[in-house]
Amino acid sequence: MRQSLRRATLAAAVASAMAFSMSQAIAADLPVAADQPYPGNLTLHVDLSDASRHLYHVRETIPVSAGHAILYYPKWIPGVHGPSGPLSNVAGFIITANGKRIPWRRDLKEMYAFHVDVPAGVDKLELAFEYLAPATPNYVPLSFNEVAFYPAGHYTSRITVEPSVKLPQGWKFASALETASQSGDEVSFKPVSFENLVDSPLMTGKHFTRIDLAPGQATQVHLNITGDTAAGVKATEEQIAKQRALVVQANKLFGAHHYAHYDFLLVTSDHTNHFGLEHHQSSDDRLYANFLTDPDVNVAAGTLLPHEYIHSWNGKFRRPADLWTPTFTEPMQDDLLWVYEGLTDYWAGVLTARSGIWTTDQWRDSLAAIAADMSARTGRSWRSLQDTADGIPLSSRGGSQGWGNLRRGSDYYPEGQMLWLDVDTKIRDLSGGKHTLDEFARAFYGMDNGSYVPKTYTFDDVVATLNGIQPYDWASFLRQRLDYTGDTLPEHGIEGGGWKLVYDDKPTAFAKTAEKLRKTVNLAYSLGIQVSDKGVVTDSQWDGVAAKAGIVPGVTLVAVNGKDYSAQVLKDAVAEAKSGTAPIQFLIKDIDDYRTVGVDYHGGLKYPHLVRGEGKDLIGAIASPKK
Repeated sequence: MRQSLRRATLAAAVASAMAFSMSQAIAADLPVAADQPYPGNLTLHVDLSDASRHLYHVRETIPVSAGHAILYYPKWIPGVHGPSGPLSNVAGFIITANGKRIPWRRDLKEMYAFHVDVPAGVDKLELAFEYLAPATPNYVPLSFNEVAFYPAGHYTSRITVEPSVKLPQGWKFASALETASQSGDEVSFKPVSFENLVDSPLMTGKHFTRIDLAPGQATQVHLNITGDTAAGVKATEEQIAKQRALVVQANKLFGAHHYAHYDFLLVTSDHTNHFGLEHHQSSDDRLYANFLTDPDVNVAAGTLLPHEYIHSWNGKFRRPADLWTPTFTEPMQDDLLWVYEGLTDYWAGVLTARSGIWTTDQWRDSLAAIAADMSARTGRSWRSLQDTADGIPLSSRGGSQGWGNLRRGSDYYPEGQMLWLDVDTKIRDLSGGKHTLDEFARAFYGMDNGSYVPKTYTFDDVVATLNGIQPYDWASFLRQRLDYTGDTLPEHGIEGGGWKLVYDDKPTAFAKTAEKLRKTVNLAYSLGIQVSDKGVVTDSQWDGVAAKAGIVPGVTLVAVNGKDYSAQVLKDAVAEAKSGTAPIQFLIKDIDDYRTVGVDYHGGLKYPHLVRGEGKDLIGAIASPKK
């Protein structure tokens, strides 16, 4: 009895000491990362064979020494622009050492940090957990930041990890990671830094196509496709030729590349969000199931692959200084996203045209739509383009999406495109056609061929490079546009390019396809609303005629002029009102309240187009392929 009591007392004392140690650590500041190698290699194994149950089984070992250790889960993911690491999908998190379970506690201030007291005699921690994945039966896109922890105190570029995966039976895969060995469905990769692991996602699927986009070239580029169906992952010879032209035109534009090899990881599916996420030697691209089988969809979504590819140069190799961090824990600052994303968006349009994915006319239609959207941004009256970049980390916290035109979201993408068109046409005008923004691309990105070590830059670096191409007060030029608040679009690249924005009642092919894909009706430039196929108002122009009548985001259009709501009924009503004087009558539902409102609008349907203006056709010149 005494012996048991003594053991119990000793156990209580040890537990108390560990609790005291851990609580003291939680109260202390987290360590500053050091630019020195982490001792020993981490190992990471991700079992994807149970993905059909929406589970990944993860096992990780982390070398440690006795004492207090802190493990981080990646929080700030490059390219996402906010603290969005999906830690809530990690479950069953257990740490063991030498066969015994080790307690852990989450930090109370930095909740992506986990404190562990490592007992004497322990040289590694064994982590086991499940990742609750929103998987599909036919493919798995794996981002390694979702399934790995890393030790605090070191740059992630100085932490080495040996990754491996188990694939679903018989599936093929692609990744920028280099394969060390494969036995059946077990794949081991060569050791890589934790930084590059997070930058190198893996895609695996039942239906799989791999296409060589750089045949005969020393540096390989591949397009890897998986998706819902076997038919949906097959590209035509024409599509392949245009993607190969993209690789050629990108390298001609920048004058160097910054990857040892490059892999597009394309998912064609209607069971995933549709987006792209850039990586240095690959890109995670999610597009519609009919992207390769519907010519209209293929054209409408044609800039996604070019956009993410360009990020290998702009965003990954040349990176804003405030967006480079030594680990995935320090906050990233987004003030230069109008370069990181806006300039990438601009080059994406240019290279999509130069590679033949779009015709020049289609690029102009795209520019018309962007200019119209940005001209209709009522939120410009209070929020500058610069602030849309500065404040974007808040978007990861969710919230209502209504009143998008008043809120202004990630406008540094589309208006950033307008900004850089303005810069390009200004350079061409000032120099009498002797200089172009292409020279900026070569000067800013065309060094260190093959290197993918990031080189950071500041606002002053951008201005200095522009002045090296064409002397001008570029700092004032950019700041006037970035900091402007008011009621007009401050960028004038379309006019400087020899064109002007006009509206008529005929939608472009882009507008028709966008409505089909998004299942919305976009009447932003006429009645001032956007409406889903179910009649739900998704946006309304602030202080517009519809909004003043009570047709605001969140209400449902039940009937229009006495007819059940449909997209065509709504369009017909707007068109017919142009030749009459009676208001358009709407029956709307607001939660459980029904009411009838009249909107006194008679301007007809309006869709944006570009028509020739004054001066040379610089937009046509910009779209011309480089020889």
